[in-house]
Amino acid sequence: MSTLKWAATNADGLLADLDLPPAAYRALLKLRGHSEAGGRIGIDQATLGELLGLSRPSVNAALRELELAKLVKKVRNGVYQINPMLAGYACPEDAEAAVKMMPKADRLDSRNYVANYRKAVAAYQDQLAEQRKKRAATAAAKKTAADKRRGSLHAVS
Repeated sequence: MSTLKWAATNADGLLADLDLPPAAYRALLKLRGHSEAGGRIGIDQATLGELLGLSRPSVNAALRELELAKLVKKVRNGVYQINPMLAGYACPEDAEAAVKMMPKADRLDSRNYVANYRKAVAAYQDQLAEQRKKRAATAAAKKTAADKRRGSLHAVS
């Protein structure tokens, strides 16, 4: 468990405004509890799922929500990074330095932060809808082609 004592901000009110799914909040708290100074976490999705009692698809969805909210970033498989404004640090100077180095667009104290999260979620949902349409169109085209091939076949005596 983490013994870190300093965080750059108290973002509890902001996080409540996001209205994340419950699994995302649980995942964020578990990740914060397992993070190193600076917010790096070495944990794979299967282990996180076991710790939370969640299925792999639920863990994936929770992590996706956290990424859309810019609260957690996937570095590579099994390695995540908590937003520097939420990460724990060994001292306040480290917390302040990390926040100063981060891109303004990723800051939680932006006036448009919640609105930007909601836009990101809407864009992601639009992307998923477009992918579903493409899959449905591809499946329909394959069915039409198969039906056409079946119609052109005739019995040979």
